[in-house]
Amino acid sequence: MSIKFRLTLMSFLQFFVWGAWLITIGTYCLNSKGWGFPQFGAIFSTLALSSLFMPAITGIIADKWVNAEKLYGILHILYGIVLCYVPQVNDPDTLYYVIFGAMIFYMPTISLSNSIGYSILKENNYDVVKVFPTIRVWGTIGFIAAMWITNFTHSNINANQFYIGAVIAIVLGIYSFTLPKCPPQKTISKDAGLIEQLGLNAFKLFASSKMALFFMFSLFLGAALQLTNMYGDAFLYDFAKNPEYAKSFVTENSTFIMSLSQISETVFILTIPFFLKRFGIKNVMLISMLAWVLRFGFLSFGNPYGFGLILILMSNIVYGMAFDFFNISGSLFVETTTDSKIRSSAQGLFMMMTNGFGAYLGSKVSGFIIGKYFVHDGVSDWHNIWLSFAGYALVIAVLFAIFFKHKHDPSAVENVSH
Repeated sequence: MSIKFRLTLMSFLQFFVWGAWLITIGTYCLNSKGWGFPQFGAIFSTLALSSLFMPAITGIIADKWVNAEKLYGILHILYGIVLCYVPQVNDPDTLYYVIFGAMIFYMPTISLSNSIGYSILKENNYDVVKVFPTIRVWGTIGFIAAMWITNFTHSNINANQFYIGAVIAIVLGIYSFTLPKCPPQKTISKDAGLIEQLGLNAFKLFASSKMALFFMFSLFLGAALQLTNMYGDAFLYDFAKNPEYAKSFVTENSTFIMSLSQISETVFILTIPFFLKRFGIKNVMLISMLAWVLRFGFLSFGNPYGFGLILILMSNIVYGMAFDFFNISGSLFVETTTDSKIRSSAQGLFMMMTNGFGAYLGSKVSGFIIGKYFVHDGVSDWHNIWLSFAGYALVIAVLFAIFFKHKHDPSAVENVSH
């Protein structure tokens, strides 16, 4: 097998083992188990909580002591073993710690897979900028494939989704030991202090009011990034309680419908260079925020038939714009406005604010608020749940447009793209 094919397979499996259950765990917890929104919000928050510290720790281990591909394999095998235990859990408090354990092993593999890919491509004299995106896109395809398998085997409503992820994770872990060696690079100086080793020196960027404002908006928008992953499948499946919609294609294939969001994501990635060059980084981020308003708003008025179905489909289409435009343009903003000496740690800080602190707060707070204000006699008021999320995104967009100042520099975009 060629190097590119082997890395493509790794990327495909990397996100397959996550997509098998990430979108459908809400259906499992809320619909099948009958647990409450605050309990589920706490369980889902473990993704963000583990992102706050595990990538940094495993990065240091791979930089100093252990081959990246071996560490990657060990983590996936442990992740698979923990997932195998999930079906045995019958209370949300225990599941919180089990999923937290799984995420401690899984979340750092995302950054490790990138490092392994870069290292192997460079070692074999490939153009990383040209080749890596074509490899990485197969990760999203793997995520979609796992969702389809979960959907069409009806595993979205039972524990089989975790077995699917577990078996493939263990296979991926074993497969990773066959990859070319990626030994420690020891890029961190032995004399570096703990703050530098953990990448925390980037926190000095908060001394700049512009950067502080950007990171705060990253946190607030990060709170919205995982909401449809948390609740989207459960929302669609909930229509089955209504006799009018019980046998609709949407309710019987809710995970397949949600997978259209990931397909949209792969398409909108290709449009980003055009939008960045035409509108600039700030406006592209603002477009993302407005797309989140549409994402939530369309779901608020959506249902499985007629115009309601069109709204659900439109929500999935705009998801690619909502998700990609902020993540990539935000990353580009960091790349073009920070000192090269702290650029990697600054990117880590950006991810920490969005996928770490932001996602954690979004998971916990949304679960509490929905449970307290939008569940009546065991019935979820999905219309107002999504409408409140749309209102939140609109407030963030308006405040961002008013207070965040950044002048578009086409040459900066050109320099990074080359």
